[in-house]
Amino acid sequence: MGKAGRFACIFTPMALTIASLICLIIVGLGGTNKNDSNLNNLYFFRANTTDIVVKPSDISDSIPDNPLTDGLINSTTDLAKEVLDVRDFYHVSLWNYCAGDFDNGTDKVTYCSPRKNEFWFNPVDVWGLNNTVTDQFLSKQLRDGLNAYRTAAKWMFIAYVIAVVTTIVEILVGFFALFSRLGSLATTIVSCVSSFFLIAFALTATILYSVLTGTFNEALKKYNIHGSLGRNMYVVVWLAVAFSFGAGIFWLFSSCCCSGRSNRIKYGDQSGRKGTYERVDSPYGHREGPVNFQSGPGFQAPHHGVPLNNVGHKDTAYEPYRRADV
Repeated sequence: MGKAGRFACIFTPMALTIASLICLIIVGLGGTNKNDSNLNNLYFFRANTTDIVVKPSDISDSIPDNPLTDGLINSTTDLAKEVLDVRDFYHVSLWNYCAGDFDNGTDKVTYCSPRKNEFWFNPVDVWGLNNTVTDQFLSKQLRDGLNAYRTAAKWMFIAYVIAVVTTIVEILVGFFALFSRLGSLATTIVSCVSSFFLIAFALTATILYSVLTGTFNEALKKYNIHGSLGRNMYVVVWLAVAFSFGAGIFWLFSSCCCSGRSNRIKYGDQSGRKGTYERVDSPYGHREGPVNFQSGPGFQAPHHGVPLNNVGHKDTAYEPYRRADV
């Protein structure tokens, strides 16, 4: 297999690695532009607060539950939503969250928070519930869930950053794989590291926000607040995993195969001349025909023009074949 075959062998894992990096970049772009509907649909978690309600019994058992108090509470809830600026939905992405309202059945994002490393969504802070009556009635299950979510979100962000960096390094090292299988082996090692952190990121995000969704729906059900997962974001995340895993397999294949060396062997002398070899006469007097085994005091073997005293010298060594140029 020549250099062209080596290039074809490296092209597939390189393309898969670049595709994985593109997916990771798309994940990082989710929720970064409120005017881009495609990016606004990339979120891990969604909190729907459109029909948020607060019943009198949720505040205190001493408040009677009747039409008068219900109307008062509903008015207070609507007023509180306006005062606290609670939107209809909240999308949680990697770096921040975006909020908006429903406009004729469609999502309209009106605000995106500043991007922040190791971001986690705290509804108590976002909805301005600190030191309020509602804050006091939030369940312990929700508080414990948010504390665990904050810790896991930090690890998830670190895994994402490492996955992006190692994927870029994998592309750079992959260029050396064009020249040798040793370069492919080095790229395979980097690819394994990248795939490990990418899978860790994907698993953490999937499990984390699945648990958070269940916690939201269980703890805030009485307030009519619902949580859900963002399908588009998880499709992109696991596509990145699939591309990275496939790239690692092909990098490994290229490290044991696809040497890039040609199997053809060209013959010729150092001057570039091509030729053949032909047999020469033996200097020891061998000739065709019967051999005369005469011996005696006056017998002398024929030399055939070759002095016997030169045979065996280093500079006149006998070669049974000689090159004949063609």
